[in-house]
Amino acid sequence: MARTRLVAGTAALLTVAAGLGVRAGAARAGLGPEVAKYAGDALYTVLVQTLAVLAAPRVRPPVAAGVALAFSWAVEFAQLSGVPAELSRRSAVARLVLGSTFNAPDLFWYAVGAAGAWAVHGWLRGRSRTVAA
Repeated sequence: MARTRLVAGTAALLTVAAGLGVRAGAARAGLGPEVAKYAGDALYTVLVQTLAVLAAPRVRPPVAAGVALAFSWAVEFAQLSGVPAELSRRSAVARLVLGSTFNAPDLFWYAVGAAGAWAVHGWLRGRSRTVAA
C-alpha cells in the first residue's frame, strides 16, 4: 500500500505539472486556448483519480475512474447553480477546483481523462501483480 500511495502521490504531482505545462506550452506553440482548456479538463479528472488512489490504495481502476468522473461531472453541474462562480470570485483556490461557468463539452473531456487514468491505473496494477508473482 505504501508503494501504491507513493506512485499515486507522484502521479498527482506530475499531473499538476502537466496541467501547468500544457497551459504554458499551448500558448507558446500558438495553439488556441481551447487546447489548454480541454487538456486541463481531462487532467483535472486524472488528478481526482490519483487522489482517490492516494486515499484508498486498494481501489480498483474502474471504481477510481468512476469516482473521478462522477466528482468532475458533479462539479461541472454545480456550476449551473452559480455557487461556484461566487466562490471563485472570492478565492483563487475555489476558481481552480470549482471553476465558474458550465460548459457542456467539459463533460466529454472529463470522460476522456477518466478513461486514460483508468487505462494507466489498470496497466500499473497489472504490472505490480506480475512483479509480485
